[in-house]
Amino acid sequence: MDPSSSMFILIAAVAAIVVLFIFLYFVPVGLWITAIFSNVRVGLLELVGMRFRKVPPGIIVNSLITATKAGLELNTGDLETHYLAGGNVPNVIRALISADKANINLSFKQATAIDLAGRDVFEAVQISVNPKVINTPNVAAVAADGIQLVAKARVTVRANIAQLVGGAGEETILARVGEGIVTSIGSASNHKSVLENPDKISKLVLQRGLDAGTAFEILSIDIADIDVGTNIGAKLQIDQASADLKVAEAKAEERRAMAVALEQEMRARNVEMRAKVVEAEAEVPKALAEAFRSGRLGVMDYYKMENIQSDTSMRESIAKSDESKDSGKGKSDK
Repeated sequence: MDPSSSMFILIAAVAAIVVLFIFLYFVPVGLWITAIFSNVRVGLLELVGMRFRKVPPGIIVNSLITATKAGLELNTGDLETHYLAGGNVPNVIRALISADKANINLSFKQATAIDLAGRDVFEAVQISVNPKVINTPNVAAVAADGIQLVAKARVTVRANIAQLVGGAGEETILARVGEGIVTSIGSASNHKSVLENPDKISKLVLQRGLDAGTAFEILSIDIADIDVGTNIGAKLQIDQASADLKVAEAKAEERRAMAVALEQEMRARNVEMRAKVVEAEAEVPKALAEAFRSGRLGVMDYYKMENIQSDTSMRESIAKSDESKDSGKGKSDK
């Protein structure tokens, strides 16, 4: 055989295989046959159209087969629409089958809406059948007597299918339960009553209707653990006393500073008055000289004035010496 002929045959065989694979890709005959034997009516051209619409025929057909076997009446158009909208088709089918087996009223429209809202619709159906337990973090609250209590609760919830779209999630449930625990402990007269009957917290919290507007229904709230914390009341009193002490010290320091300032002011005034006295004493010789010159004061009058001043000074010195002797005698007698 001519080498060129053998090469042509080889190229033709490879091209035929490639064309066959392309044909089988756009025309999934095997999937069409599987659908026929599963009593699912899907046209071959419809499968080809899915390829052109960039919808995986395998996901749609297999999901439709599963739904049909479970007794659900769906069509390829609805499944394609949900897939093109960004939904998870197999998860929706599993959720519908679980809901149907559990006698939960869940339509295809509801399931797709929940799925497109970003929630796991299959998990929601499971939680509706088998309630979920959510553990709250440690919640610290203070009773009326100032003692802090740290509580931890277990919240049993069931999914509310009707409110999964637009309803609040687990975070809101935990926040509301924590708020209810704080309110319940805070309204207690003392921490001992809470420790003796922790079920009062559960009853008070359940009465508040904390699941309103959420995607869950609260079945029960159980206090798993409750511990005694610090004495917040005593700590606050200590802090208040410390603050009052600092305020008193500040006021005392202010009064001391004012007293020191007043003392300095009085010393300055004393010095000022002494200066005025010295200034006045300096004017006395001038006045005496003027009196001598004008004849209003004679020499004998001046001597008499000097004698009077000397006598006064002597009397003052004698009086001071007597006072010092009396004080010294009083100390010795003691």
